[in-house]
Amino acid sequence: MNQGLALVETGGIAAPAGPDASEAFASIVGDSPALRRCLADARRIAERGARTVLVIGETGTGKELFARGIHAGGPASDGPFVPVNCPALPASLLEAELFGYERGAFTGARERKKGLLEVAGEGTLFLDEVSSLPLDLQPKLLRALEDRKIRRVGGLEEIAIRCRVVAATNESLETAVATGRFRADLYYRLNVLPVSIPPLREREGDVTTLARHFAREAAERNGVAARTLSPDALGVLEAHGWPGNVRELKNVVDRAVVMGSGPSIGPDDLHLGRRRARAEDRGVAEHPGIEIPPDGRTLASIEAEAVARMLEITGWNKSAAARILEISRPTLSRKIRQYGIRPPNA
Repeated sequence: MNQGLALVETGGIAAPAGPDASEAFASIVGDSPALRRCLADARRIAERGARTVLVIGETGTGKELFARGIHAGGPASDGPFVPVNCPALPASLLEAELFGYERGAFTGARERKKGLLEVAGEGTLFLDEVSSLPLDLQPKLLRALEDRKIRRVGGLEEIAIRCRVVAATNESLETAVATGRFRADLYYRLNVLPVSIPPLREREGDVTTLARHFAREAAERNGVAARTLSPDALGVLEAHGWPGNVRELKNVVDRAVVMGSGPSIGPDDLHLGRRRARAEDRGVAEHPGIEIPPDGRTLASIEAEAVARMLEITGWNKSAAARILEISRPTLSRKIRQYGIRPPNA
């Protein structure tokens, strides 16, 4: 039965059971040709036990779900799945978390600690938002991927690692390399086996399938009566651009199921009409190009204006603005702070 692409966001260490790749990807179901091609690539990679994989996709497309499928469909599915949110950890802590440390390596290191590359064992280490990995840490990860050995912080012993490494990014790593934020050699090492997840707007017919699935799921999870989506509501959903992809669709449908009344969900229950109208009011045609006077402008001022304009156009949807600017959301947040950009009425 076609249940669509269900996003499952879980933390900690989990080891999905079963080495069968068809079972591993059972929760990622869709009829669109774009998704079927992506799933075929992911299944082949999983079955062949590739040790390094790069998952590429916009925010909300389900990169972690694909990574978990690759893990569960591989020969070492009995090992742990260890997710790491790279931008959520400071650089110094990230190194200690990934590589571990010896007792006395730094203040507070009272005992030896294994890094997550060791903890993953023969399982999978998932590096989410790898584009935000600090530059000074990138050579150490590159060496670990090439030599399959690491040294703990403050240690001399070389330790063999056996895990598969799946890295994910919602940013163009080519752009990050061109701007000096990501090492070219690490990019080439990660990009041997890429899995490119299509955005929802390119998955013809899957919006309706997903919306119906999420409506059933939301009703069961919240203990409310099942609600169907009216043809008009489905038309509105199909017409929406979905900058937040599957995650955004899930949130919209969840809200409609919980907050609406009656057996059917109509267009007004989705609260997408006002959102779309605001986007049209902010159309690019109404925003003139960035002007550069005869005496010139600094690059920083041009960048600040570009960031501010894009935030205005997208209604301060940071995920959408970052995607259009081809930067990561953490990078966008840093630029907002750097240039002191504030939303209207803030």
